[in-house]
Amino acid sequence: MVIPDDGLMGTQKNFFTEKLLYVRKLSGGQETRRIPCDVCGSDDEVSLNAASVYCVQCGQNFCNQCSLCHSKMKSSSGHTQVDIGKRSDSVAPISKISPAMCELHKSEEMKVFCLECAVPICTICFIKSHKTHNCSDTEELSDNLRRLIASDSDKVTKFLKETAERLSRLAKEKSDFIKHLAGIADEVNTAADKLIAAIQRDRLNLLSEVESIKQKRLKQVEKVEQEVKQRKAAVESFQQYSETLLSGGTASDVVRSANTLHHTADELTMFDVIGHVDRCLPPTNVTFTLSTLTQSDRRNLVGAITVKGKLKQIYSS
Repeated sequence: MVIPDDGLMGTQKNFFTEKLLYVRKLSGGQETRRIPCDVCGSDDEVSLNAASVYCVQCGQNFCNQCSLCHSKMKSSSGHTQVDIGKRSDSVAPISKISPAMCELHKSEEMKVFCLECAVPICTICFIKSHKTHNCSDTEELSDNLRRLIASDSDKVTKFLKETAERLSRLAKEKSDFIKHLAGIADEVNTAADKLIAAIQRDRLNLLSEVESIKQKRLKQVEKVEQEVKQRKAAVESFQQYSETLLSGGTASDVVRSANTLHHTADELTMFDVIGHVDRCLPPTNVTFTLSTLTQSDRRNLVGAITVKGKLKQIYSS
């Protein structure tokens, strides 16, 4: 819409919409009861001369008495009168009957359309201001424009149908996409759960292996430890006996036991404790090596999401 030089005040009034709104208001509700009769009523006598009908052709509100008189007049006997305060389903046909009256000349109907100014005018307006302009009869011009409006309406109807179909498709696409991604999420969870279960199984196996290694080594150590303790006990027994013999034995006791004790001492000292331990308990180095998959492969262990097409970021202001 082009705004005139004098601003919004200079824009053309939509008479058709104005008629619809007024007729709807008359058939609308409680506030219409305050409308006075345009013939015999006044602002101070609303309750005594309240309008009950509206004459579509004259554009006036009448009380019951004035309405009766108006209907009996020959010039207005065929006029359409609308009950004020009663809802009607025939607003559009009534507004069509109602003539478009000139705002400058209240009693004149606008039957001429100025093509240069693009405004409907009455005969007086034509004579005074638009006589040199290119004008046309409103009824003749409306026939062509009705066909244009009908054509535009058909295009808009087709557009609305296409828009509704597109919205329906978008709704289905959105629903299908959400379901599809829910399926992808299920696949991710299933794959992750399998990996977690496999990792848990491997952990239990590895820990069980560690425990087995520990138990085997402990048994070996305990066996060698027991052997060394036995040798130590024998040596301690020999030492104690020798010290007792030396301190309390007679010459005869020493003579009889010396050779035997000597051979026993040789046997006891021939046992290589360090060598025996090293032979029976060779060094054991237990280490843990992290899986090469987690060491070198930096990709997601569960999998990867692939998107074909572009997802645009929508920024809201």
